[in-house]
Amino acid sequence: MTHAEAIIETRGVSKQFGGFTALKDVSVAIRPRVLTSIIGPNGAGKSTYFNLLSGAFSPSHGRLFFEGRDITGLKPHEFAHIGIAKSFQITNLFPNFTALQNVRIALQAQVSRYGLWRRRSALTALADEAATLLDTVGLADRAGRLARELAHGQQRALEIAVALAAHPKLLLMDEPTAGMSPEETKTMMTLIRKLVGERTVVLVEHKMKMVMGISERIVVLHHGELIAEGTPDDIRANDMVKRVYLGQREH
Repeated sequence: MTHAEAIIETRGVSKQFGGFTALKDVSVAIRPRVLTSIIGPNGAGKSTYFNLLSGAFSPSHGRLFFEGRDITGLKPHEFAHIGIAKSFQITNLFPNFTALQNVRIALQAQVSRYGLWRRRSALTALADEAATLLDTVGLADRAGRLARELAHGQQRALEIAVALAAHPKLLLMDEPTAGMSPEETKTMMTLIRKLVGERTVVLVEHKMKMVMGISERIVVLHHGELIAEGTPDDIRANDMVKRVYLGQREH
């Protein structure tokens, strides 16, 4: 793949915190409309890499590109404006607002930054779009429920709907199935597969069975360094990955 074909790319990125190196010289090019997972054992640098991709951190060294444009050092809100959205491991919702209101507020934020007065008809259109997004994530029948009343898996789905309100080209998801039951995990996997049809999705995830079953590409980090990249079959067969992460029982 050429550099021009990547939707987001890191070239030789490193990140230091004081004397600690969390990432060292990581170069990865992520393909558009491909479901890519970032994995690795605890302390591998996954969260740091996620934060670099989302703009929460700037690299200490190296460059970050989005659709061929150098975006190194842009502010987090600028990442959102160019089409990068993120969904965190900890839900970030208005608990005392309904599911529909949470999504409508997110949509309103997209238009209010232009300083436009919104007519009633426009607000109705926002409510309709919010309802459509709730339907996309499987929450059409929960539109009137308060966010705090939703089950954990439903709250995660609602947060995804909020992220989708920004119409992102790239959706970054931090452990989307954390704390979920097996049934909730299955539902979330179905939703993630659906989302990839219209945008690029990058996951940081610990559940290996899920990662292997859902990913098209996998990036493996260890001690802050890139040790492998490829399809699930490539990763299963990689001797280095077997030693440091998967264990010899994986086949």
